[in-house]
Amino acid sequence: MNLFDIFGKLEKVDPELGERVSFNRRKMFGQLTSLAAAAVPVATATLLKKSYAGPKDAITDVLNYALTLEYLENKFYATALASTVIPAADKAVFTQIGKHEQQHVAFLKGALAANAAAEPTFDFTAKGTFKDVFTNYQTFLALSQAFEDTGVRAYKGQAGALMGDDALLTYALQIHAVEARHASVVRRLRGQKGWITNNDGGGTPAAIYAGEDNVSQGGVDITTLELMAGTKISKNAATEAFDEPLSMEQVLPVAKLFIV
Repeated sequence: MNLFDIFGKLEKVDPELGERVSFNRRKMFGQLTSLAAAAVPVATATLLKKSYAGPKDAITDVLNYALTLEYLENKFYATALASTVIPAADKAVFTQIGKHEQQHVAFLKGALAANAAAEPTFDFTAKGTFKDVFTNYQTFLALSQAFEDTGVRAYKGQAGALMGDDALLTYALQIHAVEARHASVVRRLRGQKGWITNNDGGGTPAAIYAGEDNVSQGGVDITTLELMAGTKISKNAATEAFDEPLSMEQVLPVAKLFIV
């Protein structure tokens, strides 16, 4: 997908976007046909930044929060791919995931511009707790699952803060969906289901799965509903069908375990 296609999608979300950017589709398309796909997130983020006259403080905070999580994932996979921890059979999977994280970082940095937070220094051993993270594949997979499941819930937890900006909300949800796919793949590589049952993190930090055992949605206890006469929905099925958000206050203590 090129920038011309992406901008067309944005205009559907916000019909006035074209006027605010004074975007000449034909001219811009001609100038960008030579861009590599990796440049698209940066170019698109630049258009968003110019179109929305600078993010408000609250949105800046949310985007920097997301950027910090993306920095963490990007560095984690770059470090792992530079090591020998990932077996050849799975290397293509994590190479692709790593490319996704690179593009997420590029997009968020482009949208934030001068407001972008600097990349922290990370300690993926968490002060020695996971000292073999880049030598033991199972430890690496456990942390990969932890980071991906955290990312999914973290993006969901901030959706409400972006409700006033349709374009940014759309992009955040697009990243959220990709992170969910990452999480599912990694969970299956660990021999687990592609979704979360109750609050079972499979040996990863328990705080990441806080609240995942919730069975009430929209004020209705899902386990009281009947699939058919006399057959109710189990707790496992109820928790698997709905993924719960994590607030910034819940996520930051987990992320800080890996930030120097």
